[in-house]
Amino acid sequence: MVGWQGATAGAPPVVAVLARADDAAVGAAALLSTHRVLTCAHVVNEALGLAPLSAARPVEDVLQVAFERRTVRIKAQIEVWLPPRPGGGAAWQGDLCVLALSEPAPPGTAPVAWTEMAQGQRLRAWHGCGDPITFADARLKLLDDRLGYLDGELSGAPIGPGFSGGPLWTECGTGATGLVVGRLAHGGPAAGGDAGRGVRAEQTVRRTWAVPWQAIREQLYAAGAAAVVDCCRTARTPGPDDPVAAELVATLRSLLGDPAARADHVRRLHAELGRATAHGVPAPAVEDLAADLLATPRALPTLSESLVTAGPYGARPEQLAPLLALGRAVGGAGLLSMAEFASLERALGEVVAADATLPARAAREALRFTPLPQPLCAARLRETDLATVIGQLEGYHDPVPVADSPPVPPLVHFVEFVAAAADTGPGDALRRWSERVCARLGVHEAARDQRRADAARWTASRAEPVVRLLVELTRDGPREPERYRCRLWQRLADGGMRRVETGTSEATLTPRQVGALIREAAELSAPAGAPLTVDVAVDRAGLHLPVDEWDAGSPNEFVPSLPLGVCYPLTLRCPEMSRRVPRREAEHRRRWADGHGRPLVVDGTHADARQVAALLTVGHHDANQVVLHGPPALRGQLLEVCLALGVPVVLWDRDAHGDGDADRLDPLAPTGLLHRLPDRVREFRGQALADAPATGPSGRPSLVWEEPSAWQDPATWEPTAWEAPRTTLTDPDAVLAPAPEGDGPVASTYPKPVPGREAGNV
Repeated sequence: MVGWQGATAGAPPVVAVLARADDAAVGAAALLSTHRVLTCAHVVNEALGLAPLSAARPVEDVLQVAFERRTVRIKAQIEVWLPPRPGGGAAWQGDLCVLALSEPAPPGTAPVAWTEMAQGQRLRAWHGCGDPITFADARLKLLDDRLGYLDGELSGAPIGPGFSGGPLWTECGTGATGLVVGRLAHGGPAAGGDAGRGVRAEQTVRRTWAVPWQAIREQLYAAGAAAVVDCCRTARTPGPDDPVAAELVATLRSLLGDPAARADHVRRLHAELGRATAHGVPAPAVEDLAADLLATPRALPTLSESLVTAGPYGARPEQLAPLLALGRAVGGAGLLSMAEFASLERALGEVVAADATLPARAAREALRFTPLPQPLCAARLRETDLATVIGQLEGYHDPVPVADSPPVPPLVHFVEFVAAAADTGPGDALRRWSERVCARLGVHEAARDQRRADAARWTASRAEPVVRLLVELTRDGPREPERYRCRLWQRLADGGMRRVETGTSEATLTPRQVGALIREAAELSAPAGAPLTVDVAVDRAGLHLPVDEWDAGSPNEFVPSLPLGVCYPLTLRCPEMSRRVPRREAEHRRRWADGHGRPLVVDGTHADARQVAALLTVGHHDANQVVLHGPPALRGQLLEVCLALGVPVVLWDRDAHGDGDADRLDPLAPTGLLHRLPDRVREFRGQALADAPATGPSGRPSLVWEEPSAWQDPATWEPTAWEAPRTTLTDPDAVLAPAPEGDGPVASTYPKPVPGREAGNV
């Protein structure tokens, strides 16, 4: 395809919808975002082996879509279904389907930039197979409400089977105006339908119809799929009386009045946009360049970047300010150039890989009064959502300028906060990125540095969030009633450790006092968050303690006390096994890191420890979870075998008498999603407590859960020079009263907290 600018646009990234039966491309689709594609409902029906115009939403709705000429295949599932419905003539209406991808589209596959369909447009479609030779050209002859009618030229290839659901690309190949739906053939529309009314196929040559972008947008909104529309890229198509286009033409004349300079910058622009430029083509007219800048996402900021770097000694042309102001008035133009967007996505990707919680925390602080993009409302940002986040933040504008400087864009404000809290490498890269972008936009250094100073103050004042509470529990000899020594640490999000000073490390406590102490420390560590995970380090004998059933004490005079295992996801660890088995830690890390490990369920078919050891050594060499059933004596022996062989997760019912009790753990889905297992065990314990009067005794699950991040022996948890200051549970200046011999609440044993001291900020 060759447009006014002499740039040749090759085959776009065609998405194919594959037939379940023979793997052929039954149609095409348009990539809306990294996790969504849009196609026709009748294409999905054909792919699933159903009647093309069936209106019922398919029950079996999983199919495959392919990228890069069918070399990359991804499973997809129906998210939005708008079935075909009869129209007023030979064509049908509706016929849209949004598919959710099970994994992100391949890198470098850009989502479609949509622009409105208009009569007279020259458009190009591609067969779903994606082969370069399969393009077909047509001209839009009539736009009638929700349908557009196209006629193909007699030369070249016609639009036919396999084109349905694919985008109709504009002449310069920078955007799409709608989707191909069907063609008139002998006997009616190609995909089936009534052609008895109105024009017949033999009266037309190469006539097809399409659904315009404006109709797609309207129907998706009506179907309640506003979130799908909001994630779509759009481009502006300038009209004959467009005032923005007229002003842009005047600005470009002042900047690029010289045809040679204009041709040079257009070649750079095409290179950045991935277009191949024909040699010897003269400079485009200023009006044509303006139309392309308005219709192509990121073209305008990419051109402004070229103008900055090409100035004398890198000087910024004064006329660039009105050009950038026009860019802000065109929503589809974007704030960032192609290179700036790619650079930011890479740098933020490094941040997310190191700490996926940091961008959301930085955004909540940097953009306090700004509605955040949805991915930043979650605790952890997925790397696949980076493009969406950057794209949405680009559209935000700060209306308050600083002195004579343009305002600092909210995106730059966000980046400065992320940079302030990130590691040195990614942080420095983000700061350099911010400096380059602000220089291009004309933002004064003082304005940018003000945001940078805000970010530095936030980083200096903020406390790292606590992600786990680690407990070392040691039994104080064979005493009756049983007594324990308890020490506690907070594990921070950055991997650091912080000792919780309780004044009880040498005191002996009853189980009830231990429970109350753990609850107080957990409330201090996460006063307003989700239930904090509590990891309890015990010796081999302690693995059989019912720590999850110990009373956590009442937090106030109104709420009754609950067991620890109901208040928190509580798990066990056994560092003693690592000291006794030298290779255990290496095996543990290997099993935990293996993403393909299958859970092993040990029941009556496994007679002894020798059999289980053989299974874990050979058949289940990658198992990272074992579920133990069987009688108590055998179960205890098998538990130690599993831990010695490095299995990081072991679940069992400590009250089970034999294999006949195995079904007592079924409600918590023992072999379900591994990362949710501690939460499922907590929910099981709470439900069992709630149902106890009606159902009687239930399973009593114990869970060993040893993540590598909490693997170290408690001896290594002592504070070091780099660690944060210790957290104190009570007033450190008060004298600790001796622990009573009775079973009184732990709160009566220790002095009250210092008035006015906030939990978590000491």
